[in-house]
Amino acid sequence: MRQVTRLAVSNWLMRKKFRRDNTHTDGNTLYLHNNAIAKIDENQIVWIRSAGWETKTTRERLNGIPGVRIHQKNWEWYLNNMLWIRSNEWTDIGKWSPENGGMIIG
Repeated sequence: MRQVTRLAVSNWLMRKKFRRDNTHTDGNTLYLHNNAIAKIDENQIVWIRSAGWETKTTRERLNGIPGVRIHQKNWEWYLNNMLWIRSNEWTDIGKWSPENGGMIIG
């Protein structure tokens, strides 16, 4: 995992602002090239999307989130080993629980 991903995701999960190169967070939403790719809502639910950019960089940033594993096969994206057909739409991946050691509970 790249250092920018590690720093961006850890600051985002701690609800802190962070900016480096093409990645930033306001503490609630994680952005890549000013496109929202991950957010935590008021109920601590984590949502992700590709924002229409199924690139190696988008995949790498999203893979930095605990509980997210995206891989590509035959030009299609798989989220946690399931075909992710609507990657450009917000997808609920579970509840962020800092009390449980920072686990996302599906």
